[in-house]
Amino acid sequence: MPYVTVKMLAGRTVEQKRALIEKVTAAVSESVDAPKENVTVFIEEMEKTDYGQAGVMFADK
Repeated sequence: MPYVTVKMLAGRTVEQKRALIEKVTAAVSESVDAPKENVTVFIEEMEKTDYGQAGVMFADK
């Protein structure tokens, strides 16, 4: 039973998340020969104030 976690900045629409879950599920199912029913996708959203890169908070970019 593959479990996939996608971490991304908040702000995507429900439609975008739905498409992401659908496509990630298909890719994992095909790649590891697992039934789609056994693939679970988690989306963890981060606020721009909770994440930084190269010493700069994303909210400040």
